[in-house]
Amino acid sequence: MKTLSNIKKDMEFNNGLSSLVETLKTISVAQFRALEQKIKAYKKFDETFEFFLKFIDLTKINHPFLKPSNKLQIVIAVTSDSGLLGGLNMMVVNIAIQQLKQIPGKLVIVGERGKVYAREANTPFTAFSGIKDEERYIQAIQLRNYVLGKVYENSVGYLKVVYSHPVSLTVQEVRVVSFLPFSEKPKDTKAAKEIFSEVIFESDPGDIVEYLLYLYMGQKLYEIFGLSRLAEFAARFMHLEESSQRLKDMDKKVRLEYFRVRHELIDRNMRELFSARLLFVSKH
Repeated sequence: MKTLSNIKKDMEFNNGLSSLVETLKTISVAQFRALEQKIKAYKKFDETFEFFLKFIDLTKINHPFLKPSNKLQIVIAVTSDSGLLGGLNMMVVNIAIQQLKQIPGKLVIVGERGKVYAREANTPFTAFSGIKDEERYIQAIQLRNYVLGKVYENSVGYLKVVYSHPVSLTVQEVRVVSFLPFSEKPKDTKAAKEIFSEVIFESDPGDIVEYLLYLYMGQKLYEIFGLSRLAEFAARFMHLEESSQRLKDMDKKVRLEYFRVRHELIDRNMRELFSARLLFVSKH
């Protein structure tokens, strides 16, 4: 049985650890809110991108971005550099590996945690450093250039990105986004062509589509990197919230044990005093 002094030490340790967890929770929420304000959807870019594609018949363009000749794929798994995310990083890597089982190809890992899980799964990969907020755009462009280089080499034809998406502060989900071959159809294409029936292209439509998708992929990877970081803060908060609740449950048990031991000690002392008094009375 633990002594009262040992139980008090456990209570003090739990209180200190609870305070630390609460501080980390506050930091995670602050980081989430700050980054949430910075991340923009860049709707103007999406609208302009879709506007240009309205006047181009993608079915008539023979380009590897639209009609890949190589059936291999690259799957990018975007993970974090740190833990305290529950099983989120593991889910991202596992889903990325599942995608490769459907269509063989190459695995690209972003972030240190993903590397660990990929090694444990004995899956070869190409590594990129974890996302840094101040270097997010540069990292997105570097990754885009690497991937498109493989497409131009005809090493791969398909591209997917697996990342954690922040639905809210308390909910995150792993999403799979298919980039190549590009197959999205712009809205109101027929109406646009009727309005602009005679569109003059200075450049080849294939070159225009290539450049548009080149810009599109860089922008979307940049947005995904931001969302992944946002999900990282949210997942860390939820993990800390679970830890906080477990500490509260432990604290209740320790306090109950403290009062039980204290009452037993008081009861034993009272019995000893009572017995000593009876013994003293009987002798006199």
